[in-house]
Amino acid sequence: MAVRTRPPFRADHVGSLLRPKHLLQARAEYGDGTLSADELRVIEDEAVRDVVRMQEEVGLQTATDGEFRRASWHMDFIYQLGGVSPTDEKLMVHFYNEAGELDFSSAALRIHERIRLEETIFADAFRFLQETVTTATPKLTIPSPSMVHYRGGRAAIDPAVYPDLEPFWHDLSAAYAEQVRRLGELGCTYLQFDDTSLAYLNDPRQRAMIAQRGDDAEHQHERYIKQINEALAGRPEGMSVTTHMCRGNFRSSWAAEGGYDFVAEALFNELDVDGFFLEYDDARSGGFEPLRFVPPGKMVVLGLVTTKRGALEDKDVLKRRIDEASRFVPLAQLCLSPQCGFSSTMEGNNLTYDEQVAKLRLIVETAAEVWR
Repeated sequence: MAVRTRPPFRADHVGSLLRPKHLLQARAEYGDGTLSADELRVIEDEAVRDVVRMQEEVGLQTATDGEFRRASWHMDFIYQLGGVSPTDEKLMVHFYNEAGELDFSSAALRIHERIRLEETIFADAFRFLQETVTTATPKLTIPSPSMVHYRGGRAAIDPAVYPDLEPFWHDLSAAYAEQVRRLGELGCTYLQFDDTSLAYLNDPRQRAMIAQRGDDAEHQHERYIKQINEALAGRPEGMSVTTHMCRGNFRSSWAAEGGYDFVAEALFNELDVDGFFLEYDDARSGGFEPLRFVPPGKMVVLGLVTTKRGALEDKDVLKRRIDEASRFVPLAQLCLSPQCGFSSTMEGNNLTYDEQVAKLRLIVETAAEVWR
């Protein structure tokens, strides 16, 4: 089977990587005012060079900057949209893990003006990544438009600014469309929209929460698909776009459960992306049956290798699971990756750097043997 020269690649990964301790220390010192922005940038640059080198050395065809310049995978981007600001209010997300439960809290958001794109978000970070890679395709990850709405819903949107929500949806997709256009001008050929909402909505508890706050839980995913498609309608020729959907990733914990059945038909047939990164590392993600809705030409990146535990997966088990998935979508349309990032927030998951590298290397080796 031919080697893929366009993203997503047979061996791929989601985006975030474990932050080294000295980088976390530098960010803490910057936060308390004992380190300048320029000094922090020097430390970040060196950490990104190291992590890009690691990705290329294990044999990946793509590399990210590990999201090392962010505190979290989504809010660092969302707060840079014009019209969006953090609030003093705290947003609580309840997480689960094998040992129990925990809560994640972050500043909530408020949409206080018309949404717009001012400066190209993450432009400097992407330019540095471009300059740093030697063999790998640079990949940029950003939260999808859905995440601007899902976290707070209608209550986060000032009714004086948007008395009706249709202009909100229009402005949101227009801002994203402009971001995509500008990234294309920078030379970005691999862009990923990270979207937990489309996976969360498979969980009846999440749909109940959406309904309780007044949104249409049965059709919310269709609205999100529509907005993402509008954001991508004018994307530059030659830019591959994927979406990653997981059920939450914070300190080896998750927020939602359930297979992709509820959203699958609309998601796979209507979302205008080139590939889907899907979480499939354990039973909470459901079975492969929803993949029967994937149309020809769309790629599915199977997230079979967990980032939530350090134990290394068995290569033969991975191959058997790929074979199981191929009963619902052709092997030629499949790829392999971790189920999520290793560090969606700066705290990171509960595994070591060496365990992270071993998992990435396993993905590359397994993919080489499956798609010869």
